[in-house]
Amino acid sequence: MKRFSAPKKSLGEIDTDAAAELLAATADITLVLDQEGVIRDVAAGSPELAAEIDGRWVGQPWVSTVTVESRPKIESLLQDAAEGHPSRWRQVNHLSDRATDLPIVYSAVKVGKKGRVVAVGRDLRAISVLQQRLVDAQQSVDREYARLRNAETRNRLLFQLASEAVLILDAATLRVVEANPAAMQLLGLNSRRLASRPFPDGLDDETTDAVATMLANVRASGRNGEVRARLADGSRDLLVSASVFREERSTLLLVRATPMDTDRLIEVVPGATARFVDFVAAAPDGFVVTDAEGKVVAANPAFLDLAQLPGEEQARGESLETWLGRPGVDLSVLLAQLREHGSVRLFATTLRGANGAAAEVEVSGAALRDSEPACFGFTLRDVGARLSATQRTAPPLSRSVEQLTELVGRVPLKGIVRETSDIIERLCIEAALELTQDNRASAAEMLGLSRQSLYVKLRRYGLGDLVDSPGDF
Repeated sequence: MKRFSAPKKSLGEIDTDAAAELLAATADITLVLDQEGVIRDVAAGSPELAAEIDGRWVGQPWVSTVTVESRPKIESLLQDAAEGHPSRWRQVNHLSDRATDLPIVYSAVKVGKKGRVVAVGRDLRAISVLQQRLVDAQQSVDREYARLRNAETRNRLLFQLASEAVLILDAATLRVVEANPAAMQLLGLNSRRLASRPFPDGLDDETTDAVATMLANVRASGRNGEVRARLADGSRDLLVSASVFREERSTLLLVRATPMDTDRLIEVVPGATARFVDFVAAAPDGFVVTDAEGKVVAANPAFLDLAQLPGEEQARGESLETWLGRPGVDLSVLLAQLREHGSVRLFATTLRGANGAAAEVEVSGAALRDSEPACFGFTLRDVGARLSATQRTAPPLSRSVEQLTELVGRVPLKGIVRETSDIIERLCIEAALELTQDNRASAAEMLGLSRQSLYVKLRRYGLGDLVDSPGDF
């Protein structure tokens, strides 16, 4: 501690009031204690601290105003001051009515001949808040780092175990940076010479230029691209797709090589012969294989044309409901029929293309019960050209509707509207029962009704035999 060299000369005659003003102005909190360590007076440098103290400390031992772990520090401050030793700054925590304690750093000095001690303190709450924020930020960084590390581990494991061939290329040189085991096996890559191998490599000469052009377009435009290719030995046709991404300051390409439809269908449907699968791939009707939840596993080119998709990769993993009929209704009805009966025939609906076009289709399906995991096969036939213009329009009015129109002028409009609503409701119920082959549970779901409500309406209109079919429950 550096003391004044000539305090009497430099400070002059400073009386008690001036000294009190000086202490109150220079410290956040100032305590005046007697030789027993009891607080006799308090000065606070801010209204907030004054409200915190609220005159409760005066007359209390200094040591009783702090927390248990701070009491040895108070005793050390009083002892140093009583012995006249230079006092070190010590942080203590005062008890507070609030959720957190009041942190203050004190230094104490003995004044006068009666053993009085003056303790000056600095409020550390602002620093404490900053420290807490720093701790919270550090913990957040640690949690985020652990999350990223776990995600990297999972992605690395998925990259290594994926059955699909995946390569990472340097966008500038088109050289292989990394490839998973499936890509090495498919393209005949060697891990020892992996970094020096250019791509495309392992493809025949006719498709190498097409793949190189596609990669250049993806690198220049930043948009995903795909092209068909063939292995150098001509054994398999591939669908090569690429996308661009940045890592640190480098631009990289993610390339996937997927076997074409025939190999994919043989993999999905165990026991299928190559000739049969070739026929399905070339069939004019759309053919789709889905999992038990209705997500597309494989699709032939005819379905891709109906759905206006550039390749099977865009369909795979998506729900068939994305393109089929009424969302939330048609696919649920089809899956329910397949799980219950094992097949469905000539289910009329529409197919919405990715570009907005719609086609009238008939869907037939079968459950592939012997496959593991279980899956469903669907055929979709475009019947739009077969339907005449009159068939695509609404059906003509029934005789009942014609009779209703004759009532205009003789019956109030409210009565005519009520009768018309009943006719429309009956026609809708009949159509739903026809579409679901009289499966009332599926018909109720299609109409947005509960089963009980549907049965009430069936009794009202005298439809069906009102005997519960096995598929209703």
